[in-house]
Amino acid sequence: MASGPSTDTIRRHDPTLRDFASDNCAGVHPEVLASLASANGGHQAAYGEDDYTAHLRDVFRLHFGERAESFPLFNGTGANVVALQALLPRWGAVVAAQSAHINTDECGAPEKVAGMKIYPVPTCDGKLTPDSIDLQAFGWSDEHRARPSAVSITQSTELGTCYSAAEIRAICDHAHELGMLVHLDGARLANAAASLDMPLRSITTDVGVDVLSFGGTKNGLLFGEAVVVLNPDAVRDIAYLRKMSMQLASKMRFISVQLETLLAGDLWLRSAAHANAMAKRLEIAVLGIGGIEVVRPVQANAVFAILPHEVSKRLQKRYRFQIWNEHTGEVRWMCAFDTTEDDIDGFADALADEMSRASR
Repeated sequence: MASGPSTDTIRRHDPTLRDFASDNCAGVHPEVLASLASANGGHQAAYGEDDYTAHLRDVFRLHFGERAESFPLFNGTGANVVALQALLPRWGAVVAAQSAHINTDECGAPEKVAGMKIYPVPTCDGKLTPDSIDLQAFGWSDEHRARPSAVSITQSTELGTCYSAAEIRAICDHAHELGMLVHLDGARLANAAASLDMPLRSITTDVGVDVLSFGGTKNGLLFGEAVVVLNPDAVRDIAYLRKMSMQLASKMRFISVQLETLLAGDLWLRSAAHANAMAKRLEIAVLGIGGIEVVRPVQANAVFAILPHEVSKRLQKRYRFQIWNEHTGEVRWMCAFDTTEDDIDGFADALADEMSRASR
């Protein structure tokens, strides 16, 4: 009789393998993993009434100001859905870059779960401007059109670019003048802050952002993000929205202790700065290979380049990465907190080898 699947807990992957498909593919930072073990054992109150979540509120305030209110939850899509629901009336709409994660990569969750309308705006670099917001910010008194009530920006953007503090300030000032609020999708906010060499609050609270989705998973957490309300006057009842959106963790201490470990010291900055540095090393390496064009500024932990289609297909058998645009041949390579110089050099050697094969 055939035996069933093994129930042994064993390692089922080769931990020496690296890929460049996403910073989500990396494991858990050892310091974060240790913090999970330290938070285990014994009983703690559930649903955020624990000691870890209480302390995390103070940690977030150190980074984002005394008025900041933090709400840990499971994932980035959930954070965006909850944050935007808290900003919008039932008939509201959000203006976002066409490339924004809420528009392209969340399976319609903002529309279907939160019931909001997204007004996408085309950009060349993933960044909105006051003028581009005006392409969709109109018709407030037209009952036939969902009312533009918020602007959502991403830092760093889905195209690997970073807004300067002045650019975010201009967007926030313009949106507020129009009676709109501002949400920032900060799945890679740490990478942007490291790239700009600025504190987290200087590109959020201090420039007028109302609500932030703060990312942890892409920067070494096992799971866990947070909605951070920077302007409490802009939202209400966010705790109810988190529960209604199925983002309230019963054992919240295990999310909170990870975020505390990331933010209480400089782990968030060390990890993000390292990932950025590896992306810059990768850019330099591939620019030394003939026939490759890096097509976007490398400002965080992403490198976008154009490769011959056959090269991409062969290289993907050696390393996983994303083909960003099938028509142009644009690809995306992501670096993570655990990407090493040897990883970069090995990938560059493989790419050079495939390019050489293509030219024969």
